[in-house]
Amino acid sequence: MTRELQVVVWGATGFTGRLVAENLCERYGAGGEVRWGIAGRSAQKLEVLRRDLAEIDPAASRLALIVADSDDAGSLEAMAARADVVCSTVGPYALYGSKLVAACVKVGADYVDLTGEVPWIKQMIDAHHDEAARRGRRIVHCCGFDSIPSDIGVFLLQEAAQQRLGAPLDEVALHVLSTRGGVSGGTVASLMEVLAQVKNPEVRRVLLDPYALNPADGVRGPDGLDQQGVRWDAEARTWTAPFVMAAINARIVRRSNALMGYPYGRSMRYGEVMAMKGGPVGLGKALGVSLGLGSLVGLGLFGPTRRLLEATVLPSPGQGPSKEERERGRFDLRVSGRRGADRMSLRVRGDRDPGYGATAKMLTEAALCLTLDREALPERFGILTPASAMGSALARRLPAVGVTFELEG
Repeated sequence: MTRELQVVVWGATGFTGRLVAENLCERYGAGGEVRWGIAGRSAQKLEVLRRDLAEIDPAASRLALIVADSDDAGSLEAMAARADVVCSTVGPYALYGSKLVAACVKVGADYVDLTGEVPWIKQMIDAHHDEAARRGRRIVHCCGFDSIPSDIGVFLLQEAAQQRLGAPLDEVALHVLSTRGGVSGGTVASLMEVLAQVKNPEVRRVLLDPYALNPADGVRGPDGLDQQGVRWDAEARTWTAPFVMAAINARIVRRSNALMGYPYGRSMRYGEVMAMKGGPVGLGKALGVSLGLGSLVGLGLFGPTRRLLEATVLPSPGQGPSKEERERGRFDLRVSGRRGADRMSLRVRGDRDPGYGATAKMLTEAALCLTLDREALPERFGILTPASAMGSALARRLPAVGVTFELEG
C-alpha cells in the first residue's frame, strides 16, 4: 500500500491515544521512516497535542491532523482512506467503534484496537469477517494487555512444543504471577458497558460460551466457563483466583487456534487464573480477589449500582497514572502446558504498567507490524487476532519495547 500515512492514531487526544502518539514520536520520530498522523473529534485538541509532540521531535509540528467523528461514517471513511492502518483507542467500542470498523473494511484499511468486549467482537465477526477477508484486510482486535501477552505467549509456547515434542501441548494455562499498575479507566468503562448489556439474551449467550468467537463451523473443544472461585493448584502449589481478563483472553486464544487451522490441536484445554502463594496468606489473598471481582460484577449488573460505582469508585475513561507510576509498573505471567508426562513453560514479562504503559507500546507495535512487516505476515485476512494476524513478526517486535517472552527450562 502506498497511502499518504502508514498509521493514523484515532482518539489521539485521549489518555491512551496520547501515549501511543508519544511512543511513535519518541521511538520513530515524526519526520522519518514511519509516516503517521493523529486524528480525533476536536481540531483544537489535536493542535495542542501536535505542539506537545513537537517538544519531543520538532518535526511533529508538521504531523497530519485529521478531524473525524465516531458517529459520522463519511468522516471515518475519509480518515481510513488516508492510512494503511487505523489504530483506534476510542472505547467503549460497542458505543464508538462499529462505524470505524465498517469504514476500514469499506475503504481497504487495516485496523487495530484495544477492545476487550466479547459481545462487540462477535458482532464485528458476524458483520465484517467475510467481507474483510474477501478484500484482503486485517481487522485485529485486542492488541493491548488483553490479549497480546496471552495470545502471543500461547503461540510461542505451542510453537516450541512442536519443535521439541513434535506435537502441541494438550493443556495450557496462564498464571498471573504479579502485576503493578493502575486499572485502566477505558477497560473499566468497557466492562461496565458489557455488564449493561447482559439483560440481552444474545449477549448472555455469547458471554457464557467459551467458544463464542470461534468460526461457527469450527471444532468445539473441552473448555467450559472460566474459573469462578478460589482453587488450589496442586502442581504449582499455589492458591488461584479468577482473572478478570480471562473472559476475553481465553476466547482470543481459542479463536487464534481455529483461524490458524488448529496448530494447538483440536482438543486443547486453556484457562487463565491469578496465582497466589500457598498457605493461609495465599488463601486469604485469593479469597479477597475472588470476592472483590464478584462484587464488582454483581454491582455492575444493575443500573443504579453501576452508575454509583462509576461516579464514586471506578476510574473514568481518560484518567490514568502519572509517567512515574507507569514506569514503576510491571507484569509477570507464566504460560505453562503439558502433553502426557512432558511439561513446558514460558515467562511473559513487561516493564511498564499493564493497563497503560505496556498496552500503549503493544498497540503501537501491532499497528506498525501490519504496515512495516506486511511481507512477513501470514496470508490470512478478516477479523483476526494478534497471533493469527501477526504471530512471529509481532513477537519479534515486542522485546524492544519491554515485553519479553522467554522459555523456561
